[in-house]
Amino acid sequence: MTVTALDPSSALVLVDLQNALIDAPTVPYTGREVVARAVELARAFHEHSAPVVLVRVTARADGADAAPGRSDISSPPGSLPDGWDVIVDDLAGHPDDITVTKRTWGAFHGTDLDLQLRRRRVTQIVLAGLTTSIGVESTARAAFEHGYHVTLATDAMADLNVEAHRNSIERIFPLLGETGCTAEIVETLAKTRA
Repeated sequence: MTVTALDPSSALVLVDLQNALIDAPTVPYTGREVVARAVELARAFHEHSAPVVLVRVTARADGADAAPGRSDISSPPGSLPDGWDVIVDDLAGHPDDITVTKRTWGAFHGTDLDLQLRRRRVTQIVLAGLTTSIGVESTARAAFEHGYHVTLATDAMADLNVEAHRNSIERIFPLLGETGCTAEIVETLAKTRA
């Protein structure tokens, strides 16, 4: 697990760091620990005038925009509280950040994420967020398939299941890109943008 380089045209993509998810029982880090590291990453990217993308997931209350198909585990019944899909205050409000709204696990499908990145000539993305094996992994897979270099901030992500988190970190992510901790990524960004 080491980050060898970041392209001069890298962007930070933060997945699903929103009100409904940060207090979920995640492992190995709490949602609040993930947000704190995401803030550190965002601050570094802002300091170097590099794009920051905040990805949020939402859905209509009636489920009309949900992905079709059957699965063994159905969505929990009931409605979500107001503001559940709002980006956490610690990350919201930077005027240059790009917000992407998704309705499925991955941030590329059905969104303008690829268009936003390509318009800025981004060739590499640094990923962090919730949850490791769903939103982050789905986005990492699609980024790899779209031809981006991928770096994953493994201490700035967490999952609802430790085995799922470990599987993504140890087996999937090394196939898709480089992995490293927040401090290492911040240091590499500073060297790249100096």
